[in-house]
Parts: sequence; structure tokens; C-alpha cells
Amino acid sequence: MIKRIIEISTAPVYLSVKNKQLILKREGEVVGSVPIEDMGVLIVDHPGCTYSHAALNELLANNVAVVICGKNHHPNGLLLPLDTNSLQSERFRVQVAAKVPTKKRLWKQVVQAKIRNQAWCLDQCEKEGGEGLRFLAEKVKSGDTENHEAQAAARYWKSLFGPDFRRRRDGLPPNGMLNYGYTVLRAAVARALCGGGMHPSFGLHHHNRYNAYPLADDVMEPFRPLIDWEVCKHWQAGENSMTPEIKQALLGVLSQDVFLSGESRPLMNALHLLSANLLRSLAGEDPCLLIPAFDS
Repeated sequence: MIKRIIEISTAPVYLSVKNKQLILKREGEVVGSVPIEDMGVLIVDHPGCTYSHAALNELLANNVAVVICGKNHHPNGLLLPLDTNSLQSERFRVQVAAKVPTKKRLWKQVVQAKIRNQAWCLDQCEKEGGEGLRFLAEKVKSGDTENHEAQAAARYWKSLFGPDFRRRRDGLPPNGMLNYGYTVLRAAVARALCGGGMHPSFGLHHHNRYNAYPLADDVMEPFRPLIDWEVCKHWQAGENSMTPEIKQALLGVLSQDVFLSGESRPLMNALHLLSANLLRSLAGEDPCLLIPAFDS
């Protein structure tokens, strides 16, 4: 079953829990309820929202990623469960014990998949440069020691949004739309990793001391072009600011079908299979990551 993505942004509510339901109240009146077991991601984008302690606990106990947005409507934080798998401590040890050559080999596969998917995005948006990126993907070595990821990015952004575009969190549009989409994607990836008993702080490549979720940032890389494609469609249509409709479209990316082992399945579900495969790869049981493809 595809887990639901709930966003609260139009008016303040008080969030509580009763009978395993997330209850939304406004001025003491119930205005909505959602079965918590059906939820995957909760995005709270209104500064007037308040919570009960029990509601947050129940959400985390059901592996719901909670994204908190600030006054500028940009995500400020992410709450994730720390105990969602009975074999969690054993799986943490697998992550810690993973050999450097293993992580470098897996990072190569992640970078290659990302670059190929960037080529796919350019094709979908009818932009030039896809074939050049596919050629570049074949040159990636273990650990991406020659930083082909950055070389690909320089070509990709120039082709996708024009020569003057600069990908920065605080940059000009459509950076704001990209930021929002990436945060939703990051939450879904981190949720899948936690659900699989892994800790998102043990990364393959990312290791900034101030980053709490480097593994989520590693694993989400091949899927960023899905967000880019959605943003590009709106950008080409002349939309350059965040709207409720664009937010809804970006949330819908998690329900988009991808292909894994020849079968079509929603991205959010495929992330859980990738998480299980990643653990086996870190343990040395499977040399290849099963990264979902966008085309069959």
C-alpha cells in the first residue's frame, strides 16, 4: 500500500491522537482525521500549528517522517524514528563495519545512476546534452575519484535551466521549488532507511559533521532528477513561484511509478526495497545496488 503524504498549510490546527488516528482540531472542533498507519510523511507548513506529545510519539512509532517548515515555507527540520526495527542494533553494526572499498564501489553505482537519470530528465524536457551525460556516466570510477558527479552537474543545470542558472539553496527561482521537492524526497528516503533498521547518519560518501542524515543524502541522489523534471515542467509553463498546486505536484513524485527488477511500483515502495538491498550490499552479500529505473 502506498503511504499517504499529508501537508498542513492553509490554516493552524492542533494535532493530537485518538484510537490510532491523527486528529486535527481548530478552535476545539475536529476538522479532520487520518489513520496514522496509512501515513508516510507529514509536512507541517503553518506557524500556528501545535502538537500533543502523544501525537508525535505515535507518528514516530509508525515510522512517519515529520517535516517542519519555517515562516518562509521552506523545510526547517525532519523528525525520524530511532527504533523501528527489531534487528536495528545488528544492522547498525553492519553499517559501521562496512569496508571503505565497498562503500566506494556503491558510491560509484549511485553516481552513475544519478548521471544517467539526469540524462533521462534532459530527454523528457526536450533539452540537449543527454548523450554526453550517458557517456560521462560510463567513465565514473570507484569512489568517483575524478568527481564526474560535479562535471555532470555543470552540464546538466546549464542545459536544463539555461546558462545563467545557479543551483543554490538561497538562489533565484526555480531553486525554491527544487528545495521543497528535495526535502520531501529526503524525508521519504530517510524514512525507508530507518524502516529497514539502518541509521541515516552513516553515509557512503557524504560526511559533513553538521549533517545528521548523510546516508539519506547519498541514497536520494539518483532520484533528484524526478524532482527536477517536475520543476522543469512548471518552469517551462511560466510558473516561477511556489503555489499549492506545485507543492501537490512535487508531493506526487513519491507516488510516481519506477521500475525495479522488471516490475513497476511507486517510488515510495521501491525505496524500501532499495534500503534492504543496500544493507545486503554493505554486508558484502550483494555487489550491486538495485536502484530503480525511470524507464522500463
